[in-house]
Amino acid sequence: MEIEQKQAPLIEQFVKQASTLNGPGPALVKLIVEATSHPSLFAFSEILSVPNLLQLQGTESSVYIDLLRLFAHGTWTDYKSNAAHLPQLVPDQAVKLKQLSVLTLAEMNKVLSYDQLLKELEVANVRELEDFLINECMYVVQFAAGRDLRHGQLENMMQSLTNWLDTSDNVLSVIQDKIKWAETMCEEDKKHKMEVKSHLQDVKKSVHSKVN
Repeated sequence: MEIEQKQAPLIEQFVKQASTLNGPGPALVKLIVEATSHPSLFAFSEILSVPNLLQLQGTESSVYIDLLRLFAHGTWTDYKSNAAHLPQLVPDQAVKLKQLSVLTLAEMNKVLSYDQLLKELEVANVRELEDFLINECMYVVQFAAGRDLRHGQLENMMQSLTNWLDTSDNVLSVIQDKIKWAETMCEEDKKHKMEVKSHLQDVKKSVHSKVN
């Protein structure tokens, strides 16, 4: 089963588990750690929206809600900037967040330079970066549909689609004008050929008339 096929049942599984847990105990924290460590889960907004998670607000474990938000919308750079206020990541979480960071970078840039990736992912060298991209990211970029929508991103996407449609309409209009122009030129060419043919016939008739 491919990654995109696993997303829905995995999300449903974690949402169901979160919805059945009562009290701000370690069970909710454990669920968040499991979700953010799962190798096939790349969307977290639905889990984040489960009302039971609000039980962690105002407790020492509230940082795990911030951690879940980070995995829904943030990047490795965001984590490093706020590491002092977030739980320390286990290795699987670190890999997952770096994978998500590559997805975010790929959304914003058509071409990703090694220099940019080395800096954003804090990878030691090009060989290590290439190993990470090949072993941990190729299947993610190929099969994952994308990350959770960030605040305001939907409006931006709608505006981008609107701009694309407007551009497409303009291009279509230009193409239609070119087709009409080509059809007109074709008709004029046919008319010119008919005129030349008619003129030749008149010349032939005139020549035959003079010869006879």
